Amino acid sequence: MRKSGDRMVENVFFSLFVRGHLLLLIGKLSDFDLQRQKIGTALLFVSLIVWTPLEFTAGDEPVRTNDMPKPIALIAKPVELIVLGIAQDAGFPQAGCAKACCRAAWEDASLRRNVASIGLIDHETNQRWVFDCSPDFPEQLKILDQRMESKLAELKIAESKTVDSKTAKSKTGDSKINRGQSSLASPRENRVSLPAPNLDGIFLTHAHIGHYAGLIHLGREVMGAKKVPTYAMPRMANFLKTNGPWSQLVKLENISLRPIAAETKIELNDRISVVPFQVPHRDEFSETVGFKIMGPNKSVVFLPDIDKWSRWDQSIEKLIAQTDIAYLDGTFFENGEIPGRDMALIPHPFVAESIKRFAPLDETERKKVRFIHFNHTNPVLQPESDAARDIGRAGMAIAAQGEVVEL
Repeated sequence: MRKSGDRMVENVFFSLFVRGHLLLLIGKLSDFDLQRQKIGTALLFVSLIVWTPLEFTAGDEPVRTNDMPKPIALIAKPVELIVLGIAQDAGFPQAGCAKACCRAAWEDASLRRNVASIGLIDHETNQRWVFDCSPDFPEQLKILDQRMESKLAELKIAESKTVDSKTAKSKTGDSKINRGQSSLASPRENRVSLPAPNLDGIFLTHAHIGHYAGLIHLGREVMGAKKVPTYAMPRMANFLKTNGPWSQLVKLENISLRPIAAETKIELNDRISVVPFQVPHRDEFSETVGFKIMGPNKSVVFLPDIDKWSRWDQSIEKLIAQTDIAYLDGTFFENGEIPGRDMALIPHPFVAESIKRFAPLDETERKKVRFIHFNHTNPVLQPESDAARDIGRAGMAIAAQGEVVEL
């Protein structure tokens, strides 16, 4: 919009324009008044020179927008969670199983699933963490690498589209961001001080094989990692320190044990924090915990192992209400799934029980639930099974290997 000062200046030169015309007209009508003709011509000339550009620059729309400096848009670099596996400790298919539940997966590698684990990536700092170090750690680390590289390429493309080659340099000097020259560093460039596997931490839920056995790949026979921060509850840490071959990882400083306590927040950086919470389970060698992971905008619960919901002194419904997504124990679908075995000795909450328990919840709350940690006998591993459809009809979901959640 025009300012009042602009209009005042414009009116002055309009007045000069009118007066110039009048004096020129009077001078022409009066042959003897040459002086008035000269004055009128001068006023007309001055008013046209000054008033014309004023008219075009003081209007509602500036006319030379291509010459105006453009702000460079900031590219949001998110925190992402990626599901690295969804199967129970033994994976899918399971060793030695030739039954119908695993047969198709042995024949078709695309149906196979890694042991339950999740990865966390901060694309702003190029930091990353793993929650549970499973026997499938080599492949899961590769998935994490690939996600970082693909996201980096995506961010570079997005950044290049926001920078105009004509406006990359300001009047005061060169811009820090130029077309074709991204300010985003690659993971390797930002992480040269960290030895392989370039992890900023591993969080362990408990001492059952599917949740810590992958640590062996950090040893000198494989990666020869250096002081990878490994977050563990007291009994879990003591188990690693006092039992081989894990004790060798501690002795040789392949891992650096970081003690954690239930309900005590761990600040990973300015944007991410983690809170462990203890749950009942078969705690032969260690405590069992789940983790609440809080990003800049969303939070996620990772709880792959727990005994029956009724055995916990906390409310699972309350935990769901306090988070955006809840990855919950879905080991078995229902009782009798393992013929000839007393399933009371492995008292996970059956998926069918969870569906019934969560049925009264609001639809929004039920949508947060994503089951994970499936035994090879669990029919939900077959996408077209009735069990898988039951979960969908109940308004809940099955975690998918490779799915990404932006936090």
